[in-house]
Amino acid sequence: MIAHLKGREKALKEFGWTGRHADWIALVCLHSGVFTRAQAMRFLDAHPEQARRVVHALIARGLAAEETVPGVRGIGRVCRIFSRRVYRALGAEHVRHRRDASNEVLMRRLLSLDYVIEHADLPWLPTEAEKVAAFEALGIERALLPVRVYRGAAGNTRRHFPVKLPVALDSARAMFVYVDPGHDTSTALRSWGNAHRGLWRALTRLGRSVEVVAVGRRSREIDRAERVMRGWAEDGVPAEADAGMRDEIARIERAILQGAVRVLEEFGGLQAAMKRSVALTKQIRGQGGRGSIHRGTAWQTVRLAGARYR
Repeated sequence: MIAHLKGREKALKEFGWTGRHADWIALVCLHSGVFTRAQAMRFLDAHPEQARRVVHALIARGLAAEETVPGVRGIGRVCRIFSRRVYRALGAEHVRHRRDASNEVLMRRLLSLDYVIEHADLPWLPTEAEKVAAFEALGIERALLPVRVYRGAAGNTRRHFPVKLPVALDSARAMFVYVDPGHDTSTALRSWGNAHRGLWRALTRLGRSVEVVAVGRRSREIDRAERVMRGWAEDGVPAEADAGMRDEIARIERAILQGAVRVLEEFGGLQAAMKRSVALTKQIRGQGGRGSIHRGTAWQTVRLAGARYR
């Protein structure tokens, strides 16, 4: 039994899945929507023929498809569970995991799953709704959560934790997993960290230990992430810093990420707001104190280490 599934795997009995197989399907759907046969073999402790039968059973029931993804090499065929009925049974009907994605997003999903496979006993919050509810239950304002606004014909949709990376939370610590699908710079990692910094500070004030794990395929990605995380742990805003300055920085960061023009205009525009944020951060750092996270570690995949994509 996997605790963070909260018994949702039992709903898959109607599809003929029970026990470890039900755990596997639920884990995939909630964390990635896609998997490789090597990943199935690892979780199910199965040999290649058993993994093949699992995949073919999904395909035969019209619940999944498996293909060699154009532009992706080194991991074999990828199975994607696309059936809305399966996701509905798990209470995650509208999760985007079941949809096609770019090769970069596909790699990110596979790497996320790879880490969760090895740490399935952690108290993961698999869905957006669970993440938001868990932090709000601690008294953390929704405005401090990472968010992205999607604009469409029917109006704007706000998505919290839009990158859909693993988050675990218990009474002592919060763990945030960042996945590097193969970027050449640390820009995406730094942007992700900026989007989470307000939440990390709030958790620190509540006495929670904040840990970040960077997942990657290659040593250069791991080394780069470790350097960035050391900075977060050493040079971040201290918990004792003036609350007003912290709130103002968080407000500026949210306005920049959300494109809130009216808020930015209060500071004299984008450039002036960014300068104000930098000045406040320097002022807070001058007061001394610890960083915005307590610990940063890196984890390098084995099963996906040979993956290449364009």
